[in-house]
Amino acid sequence: MTIAGHAPFDTLFDTPFDTLVICGHGMVAQRLLERLVAQPGQPFRRIVVFNGETSPAYNRIQLSALLAGDASEDSLALQQSAWYRQHNIEVHQGDPVTAIHREAKTVSTASGQEQPYSHLVIATGSRSAQLGISGEDLDGVVGFRDLQDTRKLIDISQRHRRAVVIGGGFLGLEAAEGLRSRGMAVTVLHRSPHLLNRQLDPTGGTLLADALASRGLSIRTGTSPVALLGKTSVRAVQLDDETLISTDLVVVAAGITPNIRLAKAAGLVCDRAIAVDQRLQTSDPAIYAVGECCQVGEQTFGLVEPGYQQAEVLAQVLCDNTSTAAFEPAVIATRLKISGIPIFSCGQTQPDGDTESVIWQDHETRHYCRLLVRDQRLTGAVLVGETSDGPWYSERIQQADDISPYRAHLAFGKPYCDAA
Repeated sequence: MTIAGHAPFDTLFDTPFDTLVICGHGMVAQRLLERLVAQPGQPFRRIVVFNGETSPAYNRIQLSALLAGDASEDSLALQQSAWYRQHNIEVHQGDPVTAIHREAKTVSTASGQEQPYSHLVIATGSRSAQLGISGEDLDGVVGFRDLQDTRKLIDISQRHRRAVVIGGGFLGLEAAEGLRSRGMAVTVLHRSPHLLNRQLDPTGGTLLADALASRGLSIRTGTSPVALLGKTSVRAVQLDDETLISTDLVVVAAGITPNIRLAKAAGLVCDRAIAVDQRLQTSDPAIYAVGECCQVGEQTFGLVEPGYQQAEVLAQVLCDNTSTAAFEPAVIATRLKISGIPIFSCGQTQPDGDTESVIWQDHETRHYCRLLVRDQRLTGAVLVGETSDGPWYSERIQQADDISPYRAHLAFGKPYCDAA
């Protein structure tokens, strides 16, 4: 989906010192703030942030470490309160924007505040996708998206011993491993035939499942829940093959849904997410959107790295209306470590009729490499167990250079290819 571009947004007030309002305070919003204050020209008299959470911006990537007991809440903070005071940034915790009044150029918040703006940024992120089955409203059914979710999971893990995680993507596996490390018996349900089906091929997914099973997780792929059972609290999960799994906790990690309610209610153009152009501008020239809540063309974003790139662009656009900065969605490499197992994925992960596969596997060490090649150009890489050459493969994919001089050595990594 595309939206028409807009002329650069000029000053709306008589004074050049305007007010920037940001709805949401996640990792991308924080990166935007840091890039704004680093710009040589700072046009905003005030920067006001309304945060729906009660804690300032924190490192969501470390929530899995917090769940596993390997990190503290204090270590997750991205900046201390003194930083916001130093840069005259007002942050209102636990007071989300509830309505945008575009004609008046004001926002209303949950506490009843009315805040004028000259520029508005929506950074409301996403929430756990709904399963669409009965029982999702039972006690003990929890997502894994934010600090509050993580606190709930820790609390339940201290009182109960059985958990089911629905979703074998990165978040689901992180939640499962964190709960297992706290002593729970954890079953992972994944409807696709193999784990991490967006990042890995079937062989890589099977190797990962085997490794996780050896650490104590129960993995069930190719299956889906059809109901969550219980009177007030969840007590079992019913599967599509009529199997019942008894449990005290269900973690829903089966994808995300962009938070676009605020934007839709304000009449902004939305599709699956808030439609923006390459300047991150919405259908209203005074309003921008970044991160998981926005959509560029047909593409939405579930990783933090594209959001950081958007923040870089938007900081330039907001501080200089003549800036030519534009966000270009790029191939993003995924580098993960799940239960100590390193994984790398970039570009195409499944072969098609036009690709050839270069495969290397060490069964003893459980190291696996699959490279996809089209017209002597590397188009994809999947690595499990040994990922040190991942960035080099990613560079080859991005640059699309000719690999024919060293193709025979490609699976063995950069040193062998350089020697060739």
